[in-house]
Amino acid sequence: MSAEIAAQPGETQHAATQAGANAQPCIVFTGGGTGGHIYPGLAVIDELRRLGFTGRIAWIGSEKELDRSIVAGHGIEYFAIPSGKFRREISFQNLTDLGRIVAGYFRAKSVLKMLRPALLFSKGGYVSVPPCRAATALGIPVFTHESDASPGLATRLNSAHAERILTSWEDTARFFPQSLRSRIIRTGNPTRPDLFEGDKARGLKLLGFSDDRPILFVLGGSQGAKEVNRLVLSSLSRLCPTVQIVHQTGQAHYEDVLHAIPDDPAIRAAYRPLAYVGKEIADIYAASDIVAGRAGAGTVWEAASLGKPMILIPLSGTGTRGDQVENAALASKADAAIVLEGDKATPEAFVAAVQSFLNPEAYSAAVNACRKLAQVPHDFADPNLQSLDVANSINNAGSQHATEFIARLILARIGWRAKETQ
Repeated sequence: MSAEIAAQPGETQHAATQAGANAQPCIVFTGGGTGGHIYPGLAVIDELRRLGFTGRIAWIGSEKELDRSIVAGHGIEYFAIPSGKFRREISFQNLTDLGRIVAGYFRAKSVLKMLRPALLFSKGGYVSVPPCRAATALGIPVFTHESDASPGLATRLNSAHAERILTSWEDTARFFPQSLRSRIIRTGNPTRPDLFEGDKARGLKLLGFSDDRPILFVLGGSQGAKEVNRLVLSSLSRLCPTVQIVHQTGQAHYEDVLHAIPDDPAIRAAYRPLAYVGKEIADIYAASDIVAGRAGAGTVWEAASLGKPMILIPLSGTGTRGDQVENAALASKADAAIVLEGDKATPEAFVAAVQSFLNPEAYSAAVNACRKLAQVPHDFADPNLQSLDVANSINNAGSQHATEFIARLILARIGWRAKETQ
């Protein structure tokens, strides 16, 4: 396969030039396997539309029904391809999955030939590797984005053929060979544009909270997290006199949490467990002062982009590659978060972390640290972009967050003038 996918000199630029001449270019996204490989891509798509892009947008993803339902439910055209995992360890499944990977490559190549996109944007996950290789073979420019502090295997594979490697963290560059570092741009992680439209008054009304005490928003991830839930429940009696708490428990754990709430009127008045948080999350964020939860890229960058100091309890141990521990460490290094890892995640430490943010000076410093972390470069320049005027719009728009910056970077690359927004 390697011989087939080697791009010929000049092919990428030729394809980009052809696409730039197209009045209605197509942009294809790829990624999947987890929400972290899908939702940031959907955020960029929303921003592209907000900036006035009217061309075709499609998604190449796995055959998993969940992936399809998330993307198609967002109104995006979806093309499923066979996919297989890349395992570093010796496994018989590596042999069977190899066939699926090859099949995925040819299916992706067929889809890309039909769509003729101006650019392929990858959010990672093992399903993204065949489309990225196929795009390279067809001379289609590839941008790949890595959310976590250290790149996953798919990003490492995709980066070798990517025109641009976008990272959430500055520190991520050290994981790539020196030969690729000129392609790296630190952008932060895309967050949904609607999160910036939350209304504090609506959030307070929704939760039944007053504005006289700080609000702690606890996120356990879409499935919830038993460790986080136990930590919160064990801390209620010490926290509720001074803070109000909204706690996303996860559907599977919601009933258990309800039964474990202390029978204390003061606690019940100041504590709101929610099984799941949907579109109302923007208003809850707006009403909240502090965010606590796991250290997945989504949580970290949503909180940072919204200027919410964090208490992070990263998932660690043998069941994870350690990405949350790395994310949490870098957020802490930026002074945007307090980290409680492993045996340090005790109720006493959790209460102390919350109380530390009740100090106005410490809180203000952490808010500023979050905002600084979420800022992206304003002095960006790239001589390879086709339209200097469009490239300048990245600098002149005053965009401070990853989603808009990435969307403008894509539009600049394909020669589409972004609509200026207030």
